[in-house]
Amino acid sequence: MEVKKTILLVSALLVSGFVTGQPVYDYLLRAKAKTSGDTGKAIEILTEAIDLQKDYRLYSARAESCLIKGDYASAISDFNTANTLLENSGEYGLSRVYALKGDAGTSLYHLEKSMRSSFRKSEKEILQDPVFGRIEKSPEWRLFWKNDWYTALEKSLSEVEYYIAVGKRDDANSILSIMERDYQGSEKVQFAKTLINLSEGRYNDVIKSMSGLLTINPDNEKYLRAMAKAQTGASNFAGASITYSKLIALEIPDAYLLLERASCYRKTGENDKAMADIKKYLSYYTDDKAALSLAGMTESASGNNLKALEYFSENLRLHPDDPSCFLERANSYLLSKSWEWAVKDYSMSLDLDPANPDAWLNKGIALISSGKVEDGCHDLRHSLLLGNKRATDYISRYCIK
Repeated sequence: MEVKKTILLVSALLVSGFVTGQPVYDYLLRAKAKTSGDTGKAIEILTEAIDLQKDYRLYSARAESCLIKGDYASAISDFNTANTLLENSGEYGLSRVYALKGDAGTSLYHLEKSMRSSFRKSEKEILQDPVFGRIEKSPEWRLFWKNDWYTALEKSLSEVEYYIAVGKRDDANSILSIMERDYQGSEKVQFAKTLINLSEGRYNDVIKSMSGLLTINPDNEKYLRAMAKAQTGASNFAGASITYSKLIALEIPDAYLLLERASCYRKTGENDKAMADIKKYLSYYTDDKAALSLAGMTESASGNNLKALEYFSENLRLHPDDPSCFLERANSYLLSKSWEWAVKDYSMSLDLDPANPDAWLNKGIALISSGKVEDGCHDLRHSLLLGNKRATDYISRYCIK
């Protein structure tokens, strides 16, 4: 089923090609960035793309935005158009629209068509989709779920995924034991075990098992995400960056993958590549705190401390009540030996988070470096009191006569 879906999607991509001057994928990411806060702008972006290129993904994305806006008629029209461009690609969306309209019969008609296609969602995705709350008490809904849409093995894997998501690893292991007994050697059993190992930090075991699974199914999004997390956990940042590149190449509409890859590039010292990804991400999410922070740290690692300060200052402007933003800019000032500016930012950070031992340590170092030894030693001792053992060396060096 996964292979069939991949073939269909690749075929559709080859047919759609690129929107003039800008890939369809870029339009999808731009629109998604606006969907939650400015649905009208998202629709505008997608309409611009559709005027240039007819692609089922653009119609489906615009339909989702129309759905959020409450424009059911436009959503239905766009999902139907998506179906004409790629068979069954809009069926799940149509099911959601009619569920919101309270039309259980029509909703389940489209859900059944989706279930029998390569676009079938997992049982967990459907049952946890809040839109179906409108019809879940209807007789049609109860009758629909009397059908065996999923095998016992598929249901067990969904249970494992759920228990891991809510932190119930013992329950997940209990389900896995039954799966291993009844379906020994199954790909789904291997993946269930991999998910548990990942949740327990057994990264090398995950990498070994995922290598085998990805040989069977190299474009499986869940497999690739699990592999990337394991590689990152095992500090194999070069491998993780390659895996994230594979996910991005699949054109999954998740811009955060760019930030994940950028973080890996920074760890491998590929700062130019990291900044390219960060800037791309910031073109979608201009105010994102994590991205601005990573940009500042990456520029600092490249020796561009003035540029780093620009990113840290912008983060502070946007998030003036976040102690970590003051801390990051203070660290940058410390690195550039701007002692007084560093002390000011460390002080602001400690006003918001007085229990941070690293902030006390670095503030003490900045004070001593600016000639205020007594005040600096006070801060170093306070850092030690909060458990920072690194303060001992500085106290021995500067505060014991």
